[in-house]
Amino acid sequence: MKALWKKMDWPLLLALAFLALAGLLSLASTNAAFFWQQLVWVSAGLAAIFALSQIDLRPFLTARWFYLGFFGAAILLLVATYFFASPIRGARSWLTLGGLKLQTSELVKPALIMLFAVFFSRRHVQIARVRNLLVSFLYFALPAFLIIIQPDLGTTMILFGIWLSFLLVSGVRWRHLLAALLIFALIAAVAWIYFLKDYQKDRILGLFFPERDPLGINYNVIQSKIAIGSAGFFGKGFGQGTQAQLGFLPEAQADFIFAAFVEEWGMLGGLLVVGAFLLLIARIVGIGFKSVNNFGAFACLGTAAMFVLHFLFNVGSNLGFFPVVGVPFPFFSYGGSSFLTNALLIGIIQQIKIRSSF
Repeated sequence: MKALWKKMDWPLLLALAFLALAGLLSLASTNAAFFWQQLVWVSAGLAAIFALSQIDLRPFLTARWFYLGFFGAAILLLVATYFFASPIRGARSWLTLGGLKLQTSELVKPALIMLFAVFFSRRHVQIARVRNLLVSFLYFALPAFLIIIQPDLGTTMILFGIWLSFLLVSGVRWRHLLAALLIFALIAAVAWIYFLKDYQKDRILGLFFPERDPLGINYNVIQSKIAIGSAGFFGKGFGQGTQAQLGFLPEAQADFIFAAFVEEWGMLGGLLVVGAFLLLIARIVGIGFKSVNNFGAFACLGTAAMFVLHFLFNVGSNLGFFPVVGVPFPFFSYGGSSFLTNALLIGIIQQIKIRSSF
């Protein structure tokens, strides 16, 4: 066991731990109840990473019954969510299991990445064939449809980004990428007409009209910009962020945790968080490039792509570059479902790092 521990990627874990601790620090300042809940999820997630790193998963991850079963279970949970979940803020996204609330769309992300890692590792040379492109699209489209009708625009965009990322690293032809983008445009148009709520449409329109309705659709982003812009280099100090502490900044624990953290810890704190995240991504990509087989490489690159998309949408919405679509900052934002599913992917990546013959 000691030999396995030595082979773990400790810089990756340290970067993850820094993000988790920074998130906990922000929660301790803005909402003590969320702090204690997140502390439990962080502890469970780190325990899962260490446990997964010690178990040889090689016989399972590339076995057809396992990755298709994982994907199928995620689909069934999405179906159950649509029929049995109670609406929360206009969306049916959380399924109550016992005393726990599970955001089932989060489980789809690692399931889809593992499925794509196997699929593309075996077919990337022939990925330009129409049949392979169509099958990979169907793998994306099935969960995407079940998620967009919740409606959850942010997760749908993440799933599309994961599919597109796998196509890019597979060396697919440009005309096929253009076709993928046209498909996404068609899906977006259908979603706009039939599935998205008025408040979701307003958030997208607010991106293009930032001065419109400052007390309505653009209120969150304006308050986020005020929080970041007033922070200075060292920030206002723990518990001293006026926007978050006085309730002007909505969702300071999740969608706008980056703004809440920067307000209290300044640009220095923000740069440290971004630096830790970039280190996390660099370590994952490095493990992928050093993997001895295609599955390991695709699993790492797919995970890195997903984390980067989350980062861009979350921080981008805090700065007004992207619409607010409810996408969390990996390992930093509040959320047990997100932290545990991301931890699952990190545990698998540690497997790839430790067992070079994966």
